[in-house]
Order: sequence, then C-alpha cells, then structure tokens
Amino acid sequence: MAKHAPRENIQIADYPAYQGGPFFELQERMGLLKKDALNAPRRALIYVAIAWLVPLILALPDSLRLQPFGETYITDVSLWGRFVLAIGALVLAEQQVEDRLRVKLRHFAAAPLIAPESMPAAAMAVNDALRLRSSRLAESICLALGYLAALWAITHHLEGNGLAWAGTAGHVTIAGWWTLLVSLPLFWFLMLRGFWRHYVWSRLLRAIAQLELRLVASHPDGKGGLAFLADYPNAYRTFMFGLSCAVAAAFAKHITAEVLSIKTLTTIMGVWLAVVLGFFVYPLSAFQAPLRRLREATMLVSATQATQRLRQDERKTLSRNIAADGTVEPAADAEIPDPGKLYESARKLSPGLLSRIAVLPLSAMALLPFAIVGITQIPFEDVLSLLKKLLVL
Repeated sequence: MAKHAPRENIQIADYPAYQGGPFFELQERMGLLKKDALNAPRRALIYVAIAWLVPLILALPDSLRLQPFGETYITDVSLWGRFVLAIGALVLAEQQVEDRLRVKLRHFAAAPLIAPESMPAAAMAVNDALRLRSSRLAESICLALGYLAALWAITHHLEGNGLAWAGTAGHVTIAGWWTLLVSLPLFWFLMLRGFWRHYVWSRLLRAIAQLELRLVASHPDGKGGLAFLADYPNAYRTFMFGLSCAVAAAFAKHITAEVLSIKTLTTIMGVWLAVVLGFFVYPLSAFQAPLRRLREATMLVSATQATQRLRQDERKTLSRNIAADGTVEPAADAEIPDPGKLYESARKLSPGLLSRIAVLPLSAMALLPFAIVGITQIPFEDVLSLLKKLLVL
C-alpha cells in the first residue's frame, strides 16, 4: 500500500472580479458588455453622458454661462469631479482590476504556493467569493445607499443650501431633478459597488492566508514567496484616481473663497494618502501571521542546526566541546549543512506586504487631483516638493 494516496487534481476557479450580479446582467442584456469583453471605455462614455451631459442639455442655455464661478452648471467643479472624472474612472478601472486580480490569484496555483492538502479549502474559498461578488442583496444595498445620498441632497437643496444652477429654495429645475435622481445615485452606486467587490477580494485573500502555504524564508523576493501580492493595490490606481477627483473637487469648491496654505494642503494630502493605503491594509495584513511564523520557525531550526554544526567543528578541532562536553552529539563524520545563509534570510524577512515603494503608482494617482487643486493657489514648486515628499517618505 502506498504511503500517500493520490489526491484529486482540484483546480481553483477563475475569478473575474467585475462580472456577475444584477447590474452586470442588466448591462449584458442591453448589449453594453459581454463576459469576455467589459467594453469599459465605451461604457464610461455612456455613463458620463447620462450623468453629466444630459443635465447640461436640460439646463440650456443657462448651463453654459461662465460667470459667476461655481454658480452655473458648466463652472461647477464638483460636477466635473463626480460625474465626469470619477464616474469615467470608476468604469474604466473595472477591466484593470479584473485583469490584475486574475493574475494574482493564478499565481497561487501556478507557483504553487498552496499545499495540496489545502486545495479543496482554497477552491471553496474562491467559490464563496464568486457567490458574494454576485450578491443581489449587496448591489441592492449599494443602490439604496445611493438614493439615500440623493434624498439628503434633495433635502439640503430644498432648505436653500443647494446648487444655484439647480433651482432656488423650494424649487428644483428639471436638470436639478435629473442630477439628484439619476446622476448622484449612479455615482454612489458605482463607487459602493467597487468597494463591495474589493471587500469580497479582501475576504478571499484572508481565507487563503489561513491555509497551509508553501512558503520559504530564503525566497529571493524577501517575502517568503508572497511579494507578488505587494503591488496588487496598483490595480486600483484608476479607481482611486476617480475617487480622489470627487473628493478633491468637493474640497476645491469649499476653498474658492479662502486662502489655501501649504500647511493645510500637506495635512489634507497626508490624511487622504493614509486613507487610501489603509484601504488595502485589511487584506494584506492577513499574511503577516504566516510570514512571522515562517521567520521564527526558520530561525529556530537554523539556529539549532548551526549549534550542532559548530559544536561538531569544535570537537574536530579540540577533540571536545568546551561547554556541556558530555552531551550526546551527532557522529563526527555526519555531514551537517551550514544553515548560516538560511538563518540570515529568515532574519531579514519582513512580514509586512504593504510597501510605499510597491504602491507608488497608486499613491501618485490618488494625490494628483489634490496637487492640481493646490496649484491653483500655491506656487507650483511648493506643491511639487510636497508631492515628492509624500510619495517618498
């Protein structure tokens, strides 16, 4: 009888992050996309037209007035930020995210990093993630939250604190109603749907981190073989650029009547960068525990073997051990490999996967909209210097 019975060859399912769910199915029925082609650029133009161009047309000719700044549709920077740049970027990001996450998941199986005994659990985790990704309840909640945001905006406007171009207190124009009932919920839905799907991916990574992984402390990537995950946040660089455009546009609108100082800009950009990077701490932090265990176990075993080898060398040289000479030791002719390099590799192994250098493209895209806002009131050289410091520190 064989010592190890052959195991069934279990494969991990493909993981298309932006397929599935009622919104995907609706777009598929409308011919906007296919399972093998998300058609992100075309859909981005369509959704930008729905959210921004339609109200512009409905509000003609007043929507094209250029003065006073911020009080007409065409000069409202918050509309450009949310309904043009943000919506466009959120849709364009779908293909980038899907392609990159697929590559990362396939790496686990191709390396292979998952032990054969854990492959059934890995396959179940992926199937569970696919089910959650396509959740009708989750997308319904995203849509409901989008309309709650619209309800708040309507109430805010009717109280006389809304947008000048959308009407007066107690009155909303047709363009205003379209913006409040179509454009705004669409923006919030796309953003929240992206958040939900990243949360599902995060749960999947955390589930994989609990499995038995074939890690090795001396791996040349310095992360036990997991360094390929460190740059996965860059898949979200366009997504975060869109989100940053919406936030920066709202910020720009509120500082038009104030003087923006470099100190204030530094604080805002620093906090925002921390928020963006914090978005990826939850999934990547799950691998700290297995990497830390790997480092500690490798150092312990290497140290034990190093002690045996060096005491053997000591006996060969001095015919005895100086300390604890009576201890039973391996035979003098037994070959004990030198574990020094392995010990040093384990000592240098860092359990943290999130690196500022690895996610430099993501950080740059997240800060760029704020830098552009800063340039409107602060010298270009000062803003550029601040941007470099935040990206390097």
